[in-house]
Amino acid sequence: MHVLLIPAVVLVVIFSYVPMTGVVLAFQDFITGRGYFGSPWVGFENFRYLFALPDIGHVIFNTVFLSLIKTICILTFSMLMALLINEVTANWFKRICQPVFLFPFFLSWVILGGIFIDLFSMESGLSKLIYRIFKTDPIFFLGDGNWFRAILISTNTWKDMGYNMVIFLAALTAIDPSLYEAATIDGANRFQKVWRITLPGIAPIAALLGLLAIGGILNAGFDQVFNMYNRLVYNVADIIDTYVYRLGLVDAQYSLATAAGLFKSFVGFFLLIISYKLAIKYAGYRLF
Repeated sequence: MHVLLIPAVVLVVIFSYVPMTGVVLAFQDFITGRGYFGSPWVGFENFRYLFALPDIGHVIFNTVFLSLIKTICILTFSMLMALLINEVTANWFKRICQPVFLFPFFLSWVILGGIFIDLFSMESGLSKLIYRIFKTDPIFFLGDGNWFRAILISTNTWKDMGYNMVIFLAALTAIDPSLYEAATIDGANRFQKVWRITLPGIAPIAALLGLLAIGGILNAGFDQVFNMYNRLVYNVADIIDTYVYRLGLVDAQYSLATAAGLFKSFVGFFLLIISYKLAIKYAGYRLF
């Protein structure tokens, strides 16, 4: 069994640990021609310059805000869908619903981004359909900050809730059926059974998923945002990952981009520790 782990360990070392040598760029005025060893060291100057930029506050706020709202929506709707499917008595309908809701989770945002851009475009998408039906001015969904945030949150919820829904459905199977039988004898209706038995039964799993999500609070979905956003919505949709991408690969400010990425990783590391401690304390979750 340990031999089977060797390929995975090798991949982790190559793609996760070896690139860590590039962290030194955050403390250098990196010059491509001189490389790591020839570029001058500047200490924490890149970090001071980064936090002095006028748009860094919007970037951090957007990252935290979008991540929080996405997490809340995914947990809420996945729990709701699991409860609804669990109440269905037809097993054939359950077998259809589970793969249908889970399927979007396996689709790439490269594909979905193109689909949603066409869907919400002004030329041939939903905006034009609204104009034809209601004879109102077309809505620029992808260029209006308020609409764009709503699109990001709703499409992400639709894509990812199926995965958590399966987890909640698995948690529902662990609830003792005798509790429902006793509730039926006592005269409880279906809503009372859900409120008194089902929800308390899956509450620990919901708490665990929420607590563990704290560790990834600075991951607001680079794939989704990068494939759907544009300059008109930078102020409400630009997150740390897309900001690092533009600084490093577009503007070639490698040291500044590395400093921003290192800041995110540093904060995320401590949030991960906090979320794990909270999960141990309140949900009884342990890795070992």
